Amino acid sequence: METSRFRAMNSDILLVAQGTHARIAEGFDEALQFIQASEDRFSLFSGESELSELNRSAGMRFQVSPDLFSVLAHAQRLFVMTGGIFDPSILPDLRRVGYDRSMDLLRQSGAASLDESLPRVELPSFSGMELDERRGMILLPPGMTVDLGGIDKGWVAEQAALILSEFSSACAVNAGGDMFMVGLPDGEQHWLVGIQDPFQPEINLTTLNVDPGALATSAVTKRVWQQGEKQRHHLIDPRTGEPAVTGWLSVTVIAPHAYEAEVFAKALLIAGRRESEEIARNGCTQFSYLAVDHDRKIWGSKKSLEFKYVN
Repeated sequence: METSRFRAMNSDILLVAQGTHARIAEGFDEALQFIQASEDRFSLFSGESELSELNRSAGMRFQVSPDLFSVLAHAQRLFVMTGGIFDPSILPDLRRVGYDRSMDLLRQSGAASLDESLPRVELPSFSGMELDERRGMILLPPGMTVDLGGIDKGWVAEQAALILSEFSSACAVNAGGDMFMVGLPDGEQHWLVGIQDPFQPEINLTTLNVDPGALATSAVTKRVWQQGEKQRHHLIDPRTGEPAVTGWLSVTVIAPHAYEAEVFAKALLIAGRRESEEIARNGCTQFSYLAVDHDRKIWGSKKSLEFKYVN
């Protein structure tokens, strides 16, 4: 297996592929170009990105690229499937708690202070976004801004892996924990994927046997920053507008598509143990999950243990 590592979308990207060196090098280049172009399209922190243009157009119909339309359509469907726990329209809350620049810059310079006297502003529901598939147009309700900084990463990882698969016999793309795998490495019956200790990421708590498809992990211990005396993380509970208070530190989801795995990992982590089974039952997508609590104990859905690697 050959590998390529780089930084994009405020995440560490890993490309893995099997095949001839020349073809893999070509595939790595194609996947890299796609990821970089997608970052330019979906970036929340660039005023010139297509997503930023869409946010500025709220209240007016705006024609978007097929890629952005596809991600927004998936986002609205998954908003409904998670009962609104996954909500891309929480961008104002993210900014209010200090996530107003890229994570790389936020860690360097810190977050702006929070004025506790300012009330949370009531915003339109994400369900009010209108999609015109025939004309490729989106209408955001007045006052709505969206952040696709999770679902788009899963979508990009999957598309990049499919591009890379044209140049290799087996490959995988890992975009900051959002993974999509195509084919199987020679001599293997599964992909082996480690579940990190949220407190010590260099250590794996367990290893999973995963079939080709998608896996995503979301954690409250990775994208963290200080805002005054408060420690913040990026997973906003849309019901409170604050970083989620949850009994779990990380959730890993195995699903058919990387954007689904990413969304359900985030939704289950925010929802916590009590609501996760209900979300899993009500969703139309079949997926399995494992969660790590504060004691490093691993919880999971009924079928999740079949993925655990036995040495």
